[in-house]
Amino acid sequence: MSQVDPHAVIADDVEIGPFCVVGPKVTLGAGCRLHSHVVIEGRTTIGRENAFFPHSVIGAAPQDLKYRGSDTRLEIGDGNTFRESATVHVGTEDGGGLTRIGNGNLIMINCHIAHDVILADHSILANNVMLAGHVVCGSHVNMGGAVGVNHFVTIGDFAYIGGQARVTHDVPPFVKVDGANVVRALNKMGLQRAGFSKQDIEALDDAFRVLFARETPLSVTLKQFETDNCCNRHVQALVDFLRRRSEGRHGRFLESRRTA
Repeated sequence: MSQVDPHAVIADDVEIGPFCVVGPKVTLGAGCRLHSHVVIEGRTTIGRENAFFPHSVIGAAPQDLKYRGSDTRLEIGDGNTFRESATVHVGTEDGGGLTRIGNGNLIMINCHIAHDVILADHSILANNVMLAGHVVCGSHVNMGGAVGVNHFVTIGDFAYIGGQARVTHDVPPFVKVDGANVVRALNKMGLQRAGFSKQDIEALDDAFRVLFARETPLSVTLKQFETDNCCNRHVQALVDFLRRRSEGRHGRFLESRRTA
């Protein structure tokens, strides 16, 4: 038997399996399915066609000693899948008060998405991925199993992060990273699958070879791209990302904006 608070706002066709708990400040959109033993609490708003597998816990209080119990929020878009034992926490007062997940993401078994994380669209987090608080992750990102991401890290669109990577620096868009922040290659396969043109991939590949030349510091190679709008728009996005990262602290742009 499930326990669903009468104050929760639940669309008519939502499926709630056995032994689920739904709190009073939860909103569940049309087509959502809670398989069994799912807990959804906090001020949590969930869009359409999301699936929650057994023992996932969504909208719980943050694991942050500075959290003071305010009515912070979690927002989830449409078409996401949360596999067994995935956990997602609401935001904190000092972090903007909001954790947000976009559309079409696959969150695999035992993943953790901490407070104030922003996860965009169509990304895959494999088993045991851990996103610390205040991480901002773009769209079409693929993370292998047991990746650990430090707080305040930004991950660019179409990045690929290998299994068990330890990510403490911002991850540029379009690249493959593994180990301890090691940028290995351009994510060509991911770009091809996403429909990038041959010309765009070649332009990114040429820029990658210049920017990440092992014998040359990045601060030096970036000077070759100093003129704004001098190149392919995807290359420009990569260069702009790297410049912002250089302005941050400890390899994290968002760290320079930190207030608490």
